[in-house]
Amino acid sequence: MRFKLIVAFVDDQQTQALVKAARDAGATGVTLINHARGEGLKPKKTFFGLNLELQRDVLLFVVEEHLARTVLEQLAETGQFDHTPGTGIAVQLDVEDVVGVAHQIESLSGKVEEKL
Repeated sequence: MRFKLIVAFVDDQQTQALVKAARDAGATGVTLINHARGEGLKPKKTFFGLNLELQRDVLLFVVEEHLARTVLEQLAETGQFDHTPGTGIAVQLDVEDVVGVAHQIESLSGKVEEKL
């Protein structure tokens, strides 16, 4: 099996909804990194030197390649990434090799066969 890495940078208030959406679309797990910071086209305003930006989370999904596009699209739809500026972004990267997912391959086989 081949895998993709989906990295999503999201508002921390959306994290749980996005994890659920990704799981519903075929993701078998997630690694969550809290307290990330980011800046888009327009820098965030400050108030007496204090940042007023929302807290961000980074979500990392290792997804079987045939399921990856569906997961990515579900993240974009649920998070409204293309409709509301500043809600988040997600990228998909090729994974050269992966270890530690042998226990997931059995459950993934059925899902992948359905996709093909």
